[in-house]
Order: sequence, then structure tokens, then C-alpha cells
Amino acid sequence: MRPKREWFIDRLDAVTTLDQLNEAIFDLRERFEVEHLVYHSVNSTGEQYAALTYDRRWVERYIAQDYARLDPVVQGCYRRFHPVDWKKLDWTPRATRQFLGEAAESGIGNQGYSVPVRGPSGQFALFTINHRATDAQWKTYRDAHLADLILMAHFINLKALEIERGSDQKPTQKLSPREIDALTLLATGLNRAQAADTLAISEHTLRVYIESARFKLGATNTTHAVARALSCGLLVV
Repeated sequence: MRPKREWFIDRLDAVTTLDQLNEAIFDLRERFEVEHLVYHSVNSTGEQYAALTYDRRWVERYIAQDYARLDPVVQGCYRRFHPVDWKKLDWTPRATRQFLGEAAESGIGNQGYSVPVRGPSGQFALFTINHRATDAQWKTYRDAHLADLILMAHFINLKALEIERGSDQKPTQKLSPREIDALTLLATGLNRAQAADTLAISEHTLRVYIESARFKLGATNTTHAVARALSCGLLVV
């Protein structure tokens, strides 16, 4: 049998529409022998797309109840860059436990692993595998397939971007060397005073560079500007 990695790359290469991508998600689920696979993307304008194997009734309830606002998986992954094991998230709040109970009744497994993906121009996506298994069984499965699952998340996201806009790239305005320097230093964790001191400029001048970069990137604040610059590959941290 062909290696799973080679198989899913070829499977995704053959996809040309969003409907075909959704069909591929079901094929991938069978190949990787899990109960559910989910790909959910939100672009910079707030438009969403999902390809998933969850029961449609659960998806409709999830949307109607706006469960994303309290779902630890969504909230946890939005603040992280690394894959997240569901068991390591905080499920203790009462509303969260109630949500978890409803999910279980709708066929969602007790084990989950989610990979956050950040694309160009503020695009954010989440790729999830979900299954019912003991902790020991899940650890064995996760350890055996982790590399493939992370790679699959990025390949699916690239394919969705290609279908949406004809390419996985989107042109952005160029930042000046000083604007890049300013955002890079902020991205490394320095505050404005420290960044200005490193660049040997005043905080006022630093603010000018930051505001100019924020305008070019269409960002709402400095943190948003840094995030967009990182997602567009404009910064090396």
C-alpha cells in the first residue's frame, strides 16, 4: 500500500472545487481511520468556509448557538501557533461542560487534536481530527500520525486558498526597511521604548513607522499589524 503521505498529497492535488475538497475530507477520514476530520477557514474579511464530517444537525446547532465564543478548541487555537491536544484545554467552566456534553451526544469523540494554520492577509484556519479512544490509544495514534496530520493541515489550507483566489499568494503593499525593523522588534516581545532604543530613534519616530505599517497592512491596531506582517511573511523572527 502507498504511504499515506504520498496518497493524501495526490488526493488533494486532484481537487479543483470546494465541493471536491469536502469529498476529499471524507476520503481522508477513512484513510486515517478516525471518526471525524474538520477544516474551517476564516479569511481577513470574515468570510468562512468549512469542510467537515460532523453531523449536519450538530453543525447547525453549533452555528445557531454561536458556540465558537466558548469552544475551548477555537479559543485556544486562535491564541496559539502550535497544535493543541483537546485534553490539555480548560473544560471546567459550567457552560463549557454543558457544551461538551451536547457535542458528545451529537457524535463528537472524546479525543481531539487541532492544528491552527495562519495564511496570507490575516487568514486563519483550523484543522481537527476527532475520535473515540482511551488516552493510551490516542497517544499511540497521535504519535504515529502527528507529522502527517500537520502536513495535511497545511496542504488542505493551500488547496482551499488556491480554489478561493486562484493562488495561495496575495499581493501586499511593501513595507519600508524601518517599518519592518519596528514590527520585527515588537514581534520579538520588546515594548515600544525598548524597540526605539534598539533602533536608536525616538518613540515618536517609532510610532510614525508603526502607524505607517499599520495603514499599509489594513490593521486595526499594532498587534493586528504585527500578526498580519507575520502571516504575510514580511517579518523574520
